[in-house]
Amino acid sequence: MRNYITYLAALSVFFSFHLKAQQIYSSNPYPLTDFRSPLDIEPPALAGSFGELRANHFHSGIDFRTNQRTGYPVYAPADGFISRLRVQNSGFGLALYINHPNGYTTVYGHLSRFNPKIAQIAKNFQYKKQSYEIDEFPVADLIPVRKGEVIAYTGNTGSSGGPHLHFEIRDTKTEATINPQLLGISIPDDIPPVIHAMYVYRLNGKPFNEFTPKQYFQVAGGKGTYKLNQVNTIHLNGEVGFGIVANDRHNGASGNNGVYAIELAVDDVTVYTSALERFTFDNSKAINSHIDYPTYLRTKQSIQKSFVDPGNPLQIYFNLVNSGRVTFNDGKLHAVKYTITDAKGNKSTLTFNVLADTKAVINTPDLPPGTLFGYHKQNEFGNNEVKVVLPKGTLYNDLNFIYKKTAKPQQNAFSEVHHIQNNLTPLHTGFDLWIKADSTLAKYESKALIVNSNRSSQGGYFDNGWVKAKPRNFGSFFIAVDTIAPSITPVNIANGKNMAGLSKMNFRISDNLSGIKSFNGYIDGKWILMEFDAKTASLWHNFDERTTAGKHTFELLVVDMKENTKRYAIEFYR
Repeated sequence: MRNYITYLAALSVFFSFHLKAQQIYSSNPYPLTDFRSPLDIEPPALAGSFGELRANHFHSGIDFRTNQRTGYPVYAPADGFISRLRVQNSGFGLALYINHPNGYTTVYGHLSRFNPKIAQIAKNFQYKKQSYEIDEFPVADLIPVRKGEVIAYTGNTGSSGGPHLHFEIRDTKTEATINPQLLGISIPDDIPPVIHAMYVYRLNGKPFNEFTPKQYFQVAGGKGTYKLNQVNTIHLNGEVGFGIVANDRHNGASGNNGVYAIELAVDDVTVYTSALERFTFDNSKAINSHIDYPTYLRTKQSIQKSFVDPGNPLQIYFNLVNSGRVTFNDGKLHAVKYTITDAKGNKSTLTFNVLADTKAVINTPDLPPGTLFGYHKQNEFGNNEVKVVLPKGTLYNDLNFIYKKTAKPQQNAFSEVHHIQNNLTPLHTGFDLWIKADSTLAKYESKALIVNSNRSSQGGYFDNGWVKAKPRNFGSFFIAVDTIAPSITPVNIANGKNMAGLSKMNFRISDNLSGIKSFNGYIDGKWILMEFDAKTASLWHNFDERTTAGKHTFELLVVDMKENTKRYAIEFYR
């Protein structure tokens, strides 16, 4: 396998020289000249790289910088057709998908607007469905595009943290997302990754969890060559795992981006490799198994573990020996080497020695009394007040499950607080939670939901004395109710106002607990398109030919997840 990877690395150098692109740690024959860049901003620069570590997910594409501005033309990188047209309150905001004849799909997120033809088609869909949010799959001949054609303009819509273009390349059949730099999207980069720190975890044959002892080692060096600061030999005994903190920068205006590949070798034998070539969206949340999740929650530092949990479904790992867990018990000196690579093939190494020393024993602590949950099966826990079901595939490791309860909060609470494990244990999917309601809930059954200790809604519904929900993370939960309607605050409109000189009407809307389910506006009794930005809670309607000069009635209905409804109704003039 090592010879094969060496061959691929050499082959990538050839491609880099001749085609200005390359492939590393990949046996897939990706096309290297089919796609042009979706932007004409030179030189191209990234605010985020493929596979970059994000909260609860790997970054699924690359984020092109747009000089902190919106409105740059976005070009089709190859011939194809618009296969998906999506408008969301959050997420990608305004987004387009193009299917290409070569078997790949390109994706464009956070757009400010579509080109006029696509914009009109999107608007027609919105009026037909009477919904701002749409997710449409046009037939192949409805919106064909040619390479270099302007399809949209860059923006900051959806869950974007600032103006940029989110760009992806996916396998059309499997929908797996692929590193665009492996398909000829070239970013100038001759800068090797930066290694910030190394950690050692004392595993001792036990599952990794928040109690696993770890040791921090400061790193010194630069320009691709690193060593441990003030020490070159570590004394270890028993089974350990290693972890690394690293990121990457490219030439020009670069953010602190993610690295492409991490390789760990002991005595010149590779025991672990991770390479962010591609992944499926179903497995993206397994980033919380890839990293030291308890440390991330406590400090926001992302330590990439170089050992793989048994329930981790990611297909980014290669050359594993004992899942990356290494045992030192022979009394000998061992050479350890980390090799960190970016998507252009620039490498950084960290080398150090480990002495297998029987005196260097650090025991993993005993766990408090609990119930053993196996990662490989469905697990259940219950009593007269709470029920918990973890479907198979929820856990990454065997778990010492702990439950306790505490007193009911004083305000808006209809059960005691049920502490389900703790939030330091990552879950791949949500779990089923039932909480028994107390007798005071009777008249609020339709308004009941489950909240966590921060009073953040987990959703839920009442059923035969229980409130049921599906939280995505462990924590502390109790039953609350939402009886309060959303709020509507008009910004530039009022009853009787003449709006002739204004292009749109603006509002702010919000909800106190369960969240906004829908918003619908009507002028003279007919549905109109209201557009929404979740980041700013801004809601607006752009006047068009449907609203002629004269007097009009306007009605806005905003409904939350518990069907509490707020109505705003006025007359205005155009």
